[in-house]
Amino acid sequence: MWWRERGAGLAAASRAWLGRSRAWWLSALLLLVPALLTWGWLGWRPHQADAFDDSDLGVNAQVSELLRGEQLVPPPPLPPEVFATADVEVLRPMLSSADRRWERMDADFVQTLLRVFKVMKDVHGYDMALLEGYRSPQRQAVLLARGPSVTGAAPGQSYHQHGLAADCAFLRDGRLVISERDPWAMRGYELYGQVAEQQGLTWGGRWRLMDFGHVEWRKPGLRLPKATQLVTAHPS
Repeated sequence: MWWRERGAGLAAASRAWLGRSRAWWLSALLLLVPALLTWGWLGWRPHQADAFDDSDLGVNAQVSELLRGEQLVPPPPLPPEVFATADVEVLRPMLSSADRRWERMDADFVQTLLRVFKVMKDVHGYDMALLEGYRSPQRQAVLLARGPSVTGAAPGQSYHQHGLAADCAFLRDGRLVISERDPWAMRGYELYGQVAEQQGLTWGGRWRLMDFGHVEWRKPGLRLPKATQLVTAHPS
């Protein structure tokens, strides 16, 4: 009968439509599943506290551990003119008269800082330069008088007076690179901060008034006047 033939045709068309529909949904699922898995993975990862890339910390830790039993030697001093150029004077006033004698600093802090320097060179390819280590109370007073953009620490309040702090920058083609406006230097400061913190030092790049080149060791048993309030607010 004609209605049976018509019914059979409709059934065949329906089966064909269902087949195409299943194929479409299967294709959509195959496309969606990887995207959903990727989204889920990204959403699961812990949120980092800042924009710094900590992916190098594992390598830093391995190299630093190998160096712990090694007595490192400070690098030879750089020529004085390296610290006396016009652009350096703008960025760091009075840097030419700063004390860069490693022997004036705490011996344990020196070894820690030298490990940081070695990791920065051997792992990341950055040559580090010590800008200032020990700082006398008299020099601290002079720097304090220049305003909070230079330092907010009075004499006796800075770890520099105890040989437990250092200001550092990078050496490129025989010239100091201090400004974080240089992308190469800014990446270097991020790595420097990671390595220093992994070694147990405090990095000034996390302070409210950021001091990217500054690191210090808060030596157990040492108490500075108002140290907690000071170091989190001002470079020292």
